[in-house]
Amino acid sequence: MKLVTVAFYALALGLLAVGLRELLTGFEENRCSMTYMFEYPEYRRVALPRRVARLYPAYGLYLYGEGLYAQETRALKLTGAPVLFLPGNAGSYKQARSLGSVALRKAENMDGGLHFNVFTVDFNEELVALYGGSLLRQTHFLHESIKAILRLYKHLKTPPQSMVLVGHSMGGVVARALFTLPRFNTNLVSLIITQASPHLAPVLALDPYLLDFYSAVRQKWVNHAKKLRNVTVLSVGGGYRDYQVRSGLTSLPCPPGDPNKLSLVATAVPRTWVSTDHLSIVWCKELVLATVRAFFDLIDPETRQFTVNPEKKMAVLNHHFIRHPVRMVGETQDTSISISDFPEAWSEVNTLRLAYSTPKEGQVKYFMFALSSRRKAYSHFYCRSNNLEMTSWVYGCVHKNSSSCVHAVDLSMGTELLPPYKVLILSLSDLSSVTHLVVSASNLNGKQFTVECEWQRQESQTVSLPAPHVLSFGLTVSDVSVNSSGLLHTIRLQHFHQVYQAFRITVASQCKVHKDRLPNVYRLNVPWFREDSLTTVSVPSVTEISGMLHTSRPDNTSDVLLQLHTAPNCQYKVSLRTSLHKVLGQILRFCGAMVPVYTAVTLLLACGGQLSSILASGRTTDMSQVVGRGLQPHKVNLPVYILHILLSCSCFQEVWSILYLPPMDTLPPTIPDEGVVPAEEWPHLLSPLHYIFGAAVAYWGSTLLRLLMRVISLILAPLHRPSVSRDCGTLRLRTQLLITVCLTVMGGMSCGALSISAAFLLHFYRVLRLQMTERSLSHMLNLAPRQHKEAENGTVEAESLSKSKECNGATLLSECVLQEVRDDLQLHLCLSALFTLPLMLIAPSLIHWIRNLRYSTQLDPDPCWPLIVPLITVYMLLINCNTLKLSNSKFLPLVSCLPLPLSIAMVTFSPLHLYRVTYFLLAALVPLALCCLL
Repeated sequence: MKLVTVAFYALALGLLAVGLRELLTGFEENRCSMTYMFEYPEYRRVALPRRVARLYPAYGLYLYGEGLYAQETRALKLTGAPVLFLPGNAGSYKQARSLGSVALRKAENMDGGLHFNVFTVDFNEELVALYGGSLLRQTHFLHESIKAILRLYKHLKTPPQSMVLVGHSMGGVVARALFTLPRFNTNLVSLIITQASPHLAPVLALDPYLLDFYSAVRQKWVNHAKKLRNVTVLSVGGGYRDYQVRSGLTSLPCPPGDPNKLSLVATAVPRTWVSTDHLSIVWCKELVLATVRAFFDLIDPETRQFTVNPEKKMAVLNHHFIRHPVRMVGETQDTSISISDFPEAWSEVNTLRLAYSTPKEGQVKYFMFALSSRRKAYSHFYCRSNNLEMTSWVYGCVHKNSSSCVHAVDLSMGTELLPPYKVLILSLSDLSSVTHLVVSASNLNGKQFTVECEWQRQESQTVSLPAPHVLSFGLTVSDVSVNSSGLLHTIRLQHFHQVYQAFRITVASQCKVHKDRLPNVYRLNVPWFREDSLTTVSVPSVTEISGMLHTSRPDNTSDVLLQLHTAPNCQYKVSLRTSLHKVLGQILRFCGAMVPVYTAVTLLLACGGQLSSILASGRTTDMSQVVGRGLQPHKVNLPVYILHILLSCSCFQEVWSILYLPPMDTLPPTIPDEGVVPAEEWPHLLSPLHYIFGAAVAYWGSTLLRLLMRVISLILAPLHRPSVSRDCGTLRLRTQLLITVCLTVMGGMSCGALSISAAFLLHFYRVLRLQMTERSLSHMLNLAPRQHKEAENGTVEAESLSKSKECNGATLLSECVLQEVRDDLQLHLCLSALFTLPLMLIAPSLIHWIRNLRYSTQLDPDPCWPLIVPLITVYMLLINCNTLKLSNSKFLPLVSCLPLPLSIAMVTFSPLHLYRVTYFLLAALVPLALCCLL
């Protein structure tokens, strides 16, 4: 049976390792180009008022500069447009150098001395993603920094009245939190661009301050959306390379239809098309260039500062981040363009497809397509060209003479950039006033390029492909073959709409005639969120695409589309199969926060199993066995799922609210751009798998803990005198009281996590002493007569060793003591594993306190302050606990029943509030400590 348990948990650990490997490494290589500084970067500190410097000694404000520009701005006489960069969790203010350097180099090529002043804030590299006590402090300092920056421009005739914020990670959340401050003037910030910022929910909620901060920000932006319409916010996610902040969390929680809020993934940004990890999103040259280009287009030529016009801001952001047309932003569109010059350059196309390559010498060339004969048979006109110049190239002819077009309207604004070429798709139903379509293939500069156009019937070029079930484990394959008679084909992926689904999409192309062709582009289009991914390949080829989602479908009106920009006269076979390792990676990406909760549940039930064993026989069970039995999904998950179903009934919700119970915890929603999102069913359905993962972590973690105890006890054995008592490592009552008072005072005056860690180490020492005593007694028995050796090995009747309370003449006293020590050791090993969980949850606040010791000796606010007294008291009382005291306690039957209901409550209320795990553990440990005392 033990072998089966080990094999089961080995398999579970293997699946968990496969999922972690996929999460951490199962993505494309980093295709971002590095940004380099041409001159040595300098950071000029901006002096802040004494009051601000005294309130925030750990923070600072700097101006970025290089070379001559750094020398010119030494006196802080600034004339540019202000941009402020905000670092994120553990981020450095020096991360602004990529944005600052690119903006500085691009400004050298601009007329009129137009440039930016890039500022950056030093937040002391605080761990604000794990410790939320500093977020409000950072927000107030940011407010003071903005006022200080704008004061530097008072000498100008038209000083800037607002500025742009660029926030990375939690810096983007802090930027939005500015608007929650009661005295903040909302006109001071006109645009916020965030990079990999978890707006929807924190990645891990390890203290209540983090969730309170998020709640305040959400309420402000959702409830006061109309007042904040003048503030434009763009949120960019990194894609699958960013395993720290999944891109679904970067979606802005705002009311549907808010025109000034944009959420997207870097893979969908035109001229970027790459996935970035959590750090490279700051220096990724492709994304930085898109940001800087947008900044220059946002400048008002009259004021030479950022525009405050919301329509202009959205037009620029749409141009650079959503859809990149061929005309530059701000260019006026002439609705009556004469293109009738050079009559000999005109050619009318009567075929269904045009494929034309320009000659080496420059020429003027126009192709004209008649609409009258095509309207009934075709629905769209498709055209592409690998000439990526920003010029108009497709027109709608309004008035035509015998051989050429006299007047035409420009239709090029619908052009979209793809990595190898630009594409334009026109719907014929929108061209009722147009008689002919005109495609310009002129290459006056002698540059060669190719133009391909065709008439399309969209219905005939769209096929459906049902996605295999997620439990098919890759054994079932769905495929479809496409005989490419056109340049664009669409595969509708049916039943693919949940984030836990993951597929391997294989596209194999074959061509009868081998010749030079434009590359193929395979685009995975998600209609409900801007998370498209593009793959460029040559023909023929076999290409594998990862089919995964960052967000779930919010309704039943759309499917994921695989758009194939193909070569004509080729055959394509699209295969779709479930990928098990990618499914596991997706589950951990979205539900990884539930694994620690189920680890705590397993260890708590293991502790309850030890108590039940003591109650039944007065003996404990081996730790590996009792932890292995902690996997009880039928007792934990089933009641939770029943509660989830009952809460869908209004009457049960009323009873729930009457009892003042908090709502059930649900993981951060995966449905984008909604102010209020209903709970999703799939995390509850997958909870048994999360339980298995959590149990595997608990099982192998406890095994590692036992091994660690043995190694450390072996090392420390020479430093301690051998003991033959079960009371080794215990403390006297006066000593316990003194240590409890001292640790409580120390925690109140410095950091609660420090005193709790000290109490944990005292209990850890108790376990080490028990381990050393067990080894000493085992060595002593090795010298005993053979009869007693055989008795210990089980060759003599086991009844003589099963009674822990009897030490008669047939049994040596040392054997009885050894059994008592082993029982106590197994008990305290379980307790030590349980004590490790609160220590891990409070570790971020301890790290934050250590890193800020030079500024303050007291952690304020301290998330551990409600836990200091109960946790330290419990640790101290349980140090002296043993199986004999527990077996004699009258409260043991009641205490042994507590772990199961507490485990159910933990799963119900803790997945989103991880810090609550400690409170539930305390609810089980306090009665246990009383059992040892009374």
